[in-house]
Amino acid sequence: MDWLAGVLTNSCFLAAVTGWFVAQALKIPFTAIVTKRIDWSRFFAAGGMPSSHTAMVVALTIMVAMREGTDSALFAACCAFGSIVMYDAAGVRRETGRQGKAINDILASFIMEGRPISDEEMKEIVGHTPFEVFIGSIVGIVVAVFWIIVLGAV
Repeated sequence: MDWLAGVLTNSCFLAAVTGWFVAQALKIPFTAIVTKRIDWSRFFAAGGMPSSHTAMVVALTIMVAMREGTDSALFAACCAFGSIVMYDAAGVRRETGRQGKAINDILASFIMEGRPISDEEMKEIVGHTPFEVFIGSIVGIVVAVFWIIVLGAV
């Protein structure tokens, strides 16, 4: 159980998880502003505003930079990992959502014409716009700064 104590006291890990948690929690009010209703399921959903993946990797990268230095191999790995996550969030996953929307539109037209086909909808919100990724990075920065300055962690 020493590994669990290590994880639960690792400020880099905790800041990353906090970044994810804060971004996921922010999806509820952001969605409510757009849809005019509160959807608690957005906390556990992928995609949307802000990118929790981005918030997580940015918070982690900043914490690692402060602990290990920007000349460390670990910081370089976090930067590379974070870049891939953010590119994937705004690129590949976003395109997957667009394909899901197109397939749902096709399914709807088949159902309207009475053709037998599955009516189970695919997820359409799985990725992010570049702006959602940007806001996720701001959340990650704010969380890391909170951990460093307010909590004195590093």
